[in-house]
Amino acid sequence: MNIPLDFRPLGCAECVNGGALGFDFSMAFQPIVDAESGVVFAHEALARGLAGESAASVFSHVNDQNRYRFDQTCRVKAIQLAAQLAMQCRLSINFMPNAVYKPELCIRTTLRAAEQYRFPVEHIIFEITEGEKIQDHARLREIIKHYQSIGFLTAIDDFGAGYSGLNLLAEFQPDLVKLDMALIRNIHQDKSRQAIVRGILLVCEEMDIQVIAEGIEDRQEYRVLWDFGVKLFQGYFFAKPAFEALPQVAPQAYAR
Repeated sequence: MNIPLDFRPLGCAECVNGGALGFDFSMAFQPIVDAESGVVFAHEALARGLAGESAASVFSHVNDQNRYRFDQTCRVKAIQLAAQLAMQCRLSINFMPNAVYKPELCIRTTLRAAEQYRFPVEHIIFEITEGEKIQDHARLREIIKHYQSIGFLTAIDDFGAGYSGLNLLAEFQPDLVKLDMALIRNIHQDKSRQAIVRGILLVCEEMDIQVIAEGIEDRQEYRVLWDFGVKLFQGYFFAKPAFEALPQVAPQAYAR
């Protein structure tokens, strides 16, 4: 594992203005809705260029030497913007487990940002993507347990699309699982996908893990998953990401 030479806690101002990286970026937010209660459960923070350019344009600057600094900067920027926008619900932040070397040290910047910007720690969700190949499973288990002990919620993103599948779920036992959009797409027309999703939902119910269906693009996908018992949703059907803003969810999107 290559640890950058400047591995150290970063100041909030250093992160917010991009000084820790040598390049700068901002955030867009996309809601995760609770269709049962008709409210926004959380907003996911998504990296964007300063003029709203895609996440890919931002990640093109990330490498092994600046991965830790980028991960820390994402957290601070997300918290600072969420506070600035007076976000009342949870904030979901993607994190790079291969960039976290000692959880008790790496989390200090996050806690400092939450305190400085007065954003509740218990409103923060950390998402790990299943698509990132985990280099050290024991270390990731330590990270998740440490984060949960502080009060953060944890989630596996893109579940069903990555390297470890159900083994990842069994080993780390997160609070939430986000079904990958590849499983969701046209699920109303695909009995194989329906069977797989029903199986995942049963496992998560037994483990007391909440499920989020992401990538919902039309009412038919939404209806099938609602009928399966899913209550949390994310996707263009509800709202597209809004650059440095909290998008509004159309009331009719909740109708079934």
